[in-house]
Amino acid sequence: MSIPVLLDCDPGHDDVFAIWLAAGNDAIDLRGVTTVGGNGYLEHTTRNARIALTVAGVTDVPVAAGADKPLKRELTPGAWIHGDNALGGPVLPEPTVPLDQRHAVQFLADTLAASTEPLTVIPTGPLTNIALLLQQHPEVAPKIQEIIWMGGSTGRGNVGAYPEFNAWADPEAAAVVFASGLPLTMVGLNISHQALITEDVIQRIGAVGNATSAFGVELMRFFCSTYEKAEGMPEGPLHDPITVAIAIDRAVASVQRCHVDIETTGEFTAGATCVDLHDMLGKEPNADVAITLDVPKFWDLVTDAVAALA
Repeated sequence: MSIPVLLDCDPGHDDVFAIWLAAGNDAIDLRGVTTVGGNGYLEHTTRNARIALTVAGVTDVPVAAGADKPLKRELTPGAWIHGDNALGGPVLPEPTVPLDQRHAVQFLADTLAASTEPLTVIPTGPLTNIALLLQQHPEVAPKIQEIIWMGGSTGRGNVGAYPEFNAWADPEAAAVVFASGLPLTMVGLNISHQALITEDVIQRIGAVGNATSAFGVELMRFFCSTYEKAEGMPEGPLHDPITVAIAIDRAVASVQRCHVDIETTGEFTAGATCVDLHDMLGKEPNADVAITLDVPKFWDLVTDAVAALA
């Protein structure tokens, strides 16, 4: 049986691959894509989500735009990695996938309420929409099977010494979600930096030979070029699809049950995910934290999904 999923994202190069993995794998029943300001401004992330589906020939998945800024902060898009339009590299086609006119939070609430079964919620950007959903529509929380979030880190970050971008972009929202008591898996930099876009990976995706793979190769090459400039990493990490891969096959990642606190006030650490790997605090665990990735299995899932699309 397929797993019903709502994907909340801020495309972003790696978010596009998360969308494709969710749309191209039969184990996932993608019920909707919602967007948030993060890697780019909301107008860009929403357009990019529609482009991702258009390129892949997916016409039956609704898209709804959500929060354009964090709960309490100003939005700082990740243009140094993703470009000014959040999807630098290829010439972007005009999207043909329509936009649902509901706000993403209302769309999420309506979809959860109407479902006869719990849904897995997969956020791959800042957690603003999900925090607003839990605050404004607490009645639908029991319809959330689990949340699998790409964000945070068990160690160092990628914006400043400790915060990871998605957590740093809206730490107050992350704090709401981690305090919700809902089943939660955190996919942080510590595991996503194992999903490196090597030249072999690029060649393998390119060899698929369809429109999705050609567009994907352009995305990967741009992404690797900006990672090399920004972080000295010529092989960029494809963070976001790991969340979807975990939903498809739990064996793709090992996890450790931990307590995670979100730093919201630190001068140098706001947005840091404080992961108590060694139970130093004695607090009740509130998340499964992904630790190691089955890299071959992960790339098999991504490649097969791209091959299943247009």
